[in-house]
Amino acid sequence: MGQSKEERVHQVFESIYKKYDVMNSVISFQRHKAWRKDTMKRMDVKEGQSALDVCCGTADWTIALAEAVGKSGKVEGLDFSENMLKIGEEKRQERNLSQVTLRHGNAMELPYDDNQFDYVTIGFGLRNVPDYLQVLREMQRVVKPGGLVVCLETSQPTIPVFKQLYFFYFRRIMPLFGKIFAKSYQEYSWLQESTMSFPDRDKLAEMFKEAGLTDVEVKPYSGGVAAMHVGRKPAF
Repeated sequence: MGQSKEERVHQVFESIYKKYDVMNSVISFQRHKAWRKDTMKRMDVKEGQSALDVCCGTADWTIALAEAVGKSGKVEGLDFSENMLKIGEEKRQERNLSQVTLRHGNAMELPYDDNQFDYVTIGFGLRNVPDYLQVLREMQRVVKPGGLVVCLETSQPTIPVFKQLYFFYFRRIMPLFGKIFAKSYQEYSWLQESTMSFPDRDKLAEMFKEAGLTDVEVKPYSGGVAAMHVGRKPAF
C-alpha cells in the first residue's frame, strides 16, 4: 500500500521545514508576501479582533494577523508539523507576541468550539489537506457569524502561453530548485503535484459556497498563479 496523502504531506513538511521560507520565495518569485499584504488589506482586520490561521506552517501569516489585532487581540496558529511550528515559535518569541498561541493539530478536525473567531485564514495550505471541502467546512464552523474565511493559494493561470510556461516551470524547473536549494527533490515534486491537482479558482469558489459561505469573492494574483478566496459566514 502506498502512503496516504496525509502521511506523505506530513513527511514532506517534517523534512523541509528548515528551507521552507526560502523555497516559498523561490516558488512564488518573491511575490507571496505582496499577495498576503493585499489580502490583509482586503480583510481589514481591526485591533482587538481574533483570528485562526490554519496550516500556519512557520507562522508568517499568523504573525501578520497578530500585528494587525494588537496585544488586545488573539491569534491562534495551527499546524500538524511540529518542526514547522518550532520555527514559528522562534519567530513569535523574537517579536514578543503574547497574543499568539501556536498549536499542533489537524485542519480536518479543528480543536475549537463553533463561532470562535472573527477571521479564519489558510495560506498555501489547503492544497496539502486530504479533503479540501472538509477543511473549509471546519473553517466555516469555527468562524463567528458574519466573520470571514480567507484562503490564499497557488492557482492555475488561465492566460494562454503563460499557462503553458507556468506548467513547464512547475513540472520541470521547480523540482530542480528543490534539488539545488533544499536537497529535497522528492518534496518539491510533491509541491508541484499538489499545485497541479488543486481545483481551479471557479471550482474553489463553488466549494466555499458548498461549505456554507456566502458573498464569495475571488481575486487572482500575478496572472493567476495565485488567488485569494474570501467567503462570509451568514449572520444568524
